[in-house]
Amino acid sequence: MAPKTAGRSRVLAALHLLLLAPGLAAAFNYADALAKSIIFFEGQRSGKLPPGNRMAWRGDSGLKDGAQYNVDLVGGYYDAGDNVKFGLPMAFTTTMLAWSVADMGKFMGGELPHARAAVRWGADYLLKAATSTPDTLYVQVGDPNQDHRCWERPEDMDTPRSVYAVTKDRPGSDVAAETAAALAASAVAFRRADPAYSSRLLHAAMRAFELADRHRGSYSAGALSSVVCPFYCSYSGYQDELLWAAAWLHRASNNASFMSYVRANGMQLGAGDDDFSFSWDDKRAGTKVLLAKGFLRRRLQGLQLYKAHSDSYICSLVPGTSGFQASQFTPGGLIYKEGGSNMQYVTTATFLLVAYARYLRSAGACAVCGGRDVAPAELVALARRQVDYILGKNPAGTSYMVGFGGRYPRRLHHRGASMPSVRAHPGRIGCDEGFRYLHSGAADANVLVGAVVGGPDARDGFVDDRDGYGQTEPATYINAPLVGALAYFAGTARY
Repeated sequence: MAPKTAGRSRVLAALHLLLLAPGLAAAFNYADALAKSIIFFEGQRSGKLPPGNRMAWRGDSGLKDGAQYNVDLVGGYYDAGDNVKFGLPMAFTTTMLAWSVADMGKFMGGELPHARAAVRWGADYLLKAATSTPDTLYVQVGDPNQDHRCWERPEDMDTPRSVYAVTKDRPGSDVAAETAAALAASAVAFRRADPAYSSRLLHAAMRAFELADRHRGSYSAGALSSVVCPFYCSYSGYQDELLWAAAWLHRASNNASFMSYVRANGMQLGAGDDDFSFSWDDKRAGTKVLLAKGFLRRRLQGLQLYKAHSDSYICSLVPGTSGFQASQFTPGGLIYKEGGSNMQYVTTATFLLVAYARYLRSAGACAVCGGRDVAPAELVALARRQVDYILGKNPAGTSYMVGFGGRYPRRLHHRGASMPSVRAHPGRIGCDEGFRYLHSGAADANVLVGAVVGGPDARDGFVDDRDGYGQTEPATYINAPLVGALAYFAGTARY
């Protein structure tokens, strides 16, 4: 037992030094990284691209989405390296982009209009999905089983653009509530910039929440199971999304009925559960930080619980505290949750560290970790270490953001990036023909600027191999939370 104890002590000491020592911080150009993290979303756009689209190798795609069902579902985002529009991760992406603008917009400088455009591209699509047909929310375009049998550019795709929806008879509370959260968060992001648009978004959010709450059930437990699982199965259930959406609706509307809903239903919907990850599937940690803001800044009664559980989540990440979980870090200091696309958990945790630090600071408070108070500055230092790791201060000496720094992944598990663009190769590249690009060792034909990939393994190892999608596939929900964190570090050098 002694050697294990000694080894654990060395790990703790190393992590504490690596994560918190300000003298080790690298001087990265966070403003450049912020700009690139936003440009990435222009490479993921579906639909008719605007003249100013900065990912110049991309073209129009999915221009008839929804037409066979007499509904306009053109637009939105492809989630990752494929050509399907999955509603649950797209809505979460939009929520996190909107939260980034709402909380960190003042740090974005000249990038704020681009960040708002990224929010609007998602929100416009979700607005159509939520309001085109009464008591119906369109939650997916594209058959993923067919899509994954091809390796095609989005501009060429000819796989079925099937449309899937949830209704009061075929419930999907998880995806409907996340859509409500996205629309409500977007309403907050546009409250001052475009009040009329903000009002439309809020009204649609309320409708989506009503569908989610009145007709309860998981979208992946019914008729849609074969097309949403195992891709974006709702493993956490729908309760977390209901509470998350109510919290966002309260922030967007200041309507007391939503706070009453939180107080009355919180425990039933997971408020009493400690959870140590935050993702497109599980919203509990994010909800608690969001609601803790109401307690810290406005002393709203009934929300003390959310501050306590936010502390529990945060303390699990802070070395030297009673709640710290050393197993959550690689030897090089990266937050580590699981093998496939681990970077998504890094960016969400990093965002929450920064957001919570700002909420605590505004109230003159600290995170309480057992017998130790953790100051907001310590949370910011930890968040910065994660950002710096992503940008290149890591054992591999590589940036995990494409186009940032001198060394970054060149073989993304991403159809459009891996294949010649429609400008370079106007002729169609067929379904099967594209696989030679997937399995090629050649560098990507197109640079997907700003894309953050799935990242290294538990030992900081990374293989730049297009077939290794767990490490080399980018995703919108990896980038979205990072936008907010990068904005903070770009806008202020010190806490």
